[in-house]
Amino acid sequence: MPRSYFAPTGGLPGQDQLLTDRAIFTEAYAVIPKGTMRDITTSFLPGWEGTRLWVIARPMTGFAETFSQYIMEVQPGGGSDHPESDPDAQGVLFVVEGSVEVTVEGAAQRLEPGGYAYLPPSSGWTLRNTGEAVARFHWVRKIWEPAPGVDMPEPLFLNEADIAPTPMPDTDGAWATTRFVDPLDLRHDMHVTIVTLQPGAVIPFLETHVMEHGLYVLEGKGVYRLNGDWVEVEAGDFMWLRAFCPQACYAGGPGPFRYLLYKDVNRHAALRPLAHGGAAPTRFRGAAK
Repeated sequence: MPRSYFAPTGGLPGQDQLLTDRAIFTEAYAVIPKGTMRDITTSFLPGWEGTRLWVIARPMTGFAETFSQYIMEVQPGGGSDHPESDPDAQGVLFVVEGSVEVTVEGAAQRLEPGGYAYLPPSSGWTLRNTGEAVARFHWVRKIWEPAPGVDMPEPLFLNEADIAPTPMPDTDGAWATTRFVDPLDLRHDMHVTIVTLQPGAVIPFLETHVMEHGLYVLEGKGVYRLNGDWVEVEAGDFMWLRAFCPQACYAGGPGPFRYLLYKDVNRHAALRPLAHGGAAPTRFRGAAK
């Protein structure tokens, strides 16, 4: 089945347009609609050439606290030889448009739409757009938290097209998750997956859990229950959910409703402020290879 990946392109609405939109920011969740991703909301990063980005999530005390998420837009020939400035940060890249070449330890990997890369801390990766078209991709960053007896994960390069979605129990495939890493692999303290709901499918209960979420709608439309509100979302929208925000959804059709999902996993809940701007407590640092 052909897959679709929505990517923002910027621009500005005309002066004749209404400024009413669907953007919402509450104590429990935020919705950043695709219509807010305009030229004047982009940012730039030191060490990146021919690149701009939309920052759609960043750590904020009392809200989402574990991750940042960018939508990167890299012109042909652009990229970076030193993309990550934090030696403790791991990253996931997911390409939605164009292609990029990612190099780790001298080995180059080409990522096209649906392409996924996991990049461990201090891996020295570089990225270039060696194609002729603009490349757009998500970059999720999180401080990797060491744990006793747990090694650091190795780099991974995969594509959604090569992975069979895992159906949720008793759904006959109407609700499925494409997993890029084994959920039982405790080396990974974050998961970035793709959730697919067929038209009319539902998440049939209000999930209320410790994991915080970033959800970027890749394709289709649906109605999401966020805390006490029903919110309609479509391809290009982003949802940001703090821990324990109740959540469920209906897929609206006529095609699949698919989103890129971040969540933090597989570690103790911190009982004191974390050291090093969000890294694991100092007593654990160095406990893992």
